[in-house]
Amino acid sequence: MGDRILMGAGILLAAASAFFPWYVFLNQDKFGIRTSGFEHMRDLPPRPPRNVMSVSPLAMTDRTEDEKLPPPADSLTTATVSSLGDAHANGSAFLDQSFPGKGNFRLLHVSNGRALIEDGSGMYIVRVGSILPDNSKLATIEQRDGKWVIITSSGEIYDDGAVARP
Repeated sequence: MGDRILMGAGILLAAASAFFPWYVFLNQDKFGIRTSGFEHMRDLPPRPPRNVMSVSPLAMTDRTEDEKLPPPADSLTTATVSSLGDAHANGSAFLDQSFPGKGNFRLLHVSNGRALIEDGSGMYIVRVGSILPDNSKLATIEQRDGKWVIITSSGEIYDDGAVARP
């Protein structure tokens, strides 16, 4: 009796294994990848394409033996204890020093609560709270007079420069 139960369970398992892929194939809406639609996005503003140049590390030439290599690092650990922690512990906290110069980036596109910005080193997708290239945080993303603007924590306002659309 035990052998028949085991044989029946094996046949039932084999039948279920053969039927399941067909069930998935016939019901793809239940098992497929759900993609978000593009209905809620707006078109990118018409701008000329920018030149993209990227140098791969694999394209770099190997060092020759003629090149002088830098001397190896000193393996002896030497360290001093700074007094900066004492001043911070006493309550005289240091002010954060900002980076020199103004950040040079521009707003390209806004969609679904995220903004696409571009600076000299590339393009980034940011959202509220993200750190921007000028070392400030993105405070808000707003639409003013048909143009999208982002306002940073330092009070700077960057707009997308696109023509207002109806």
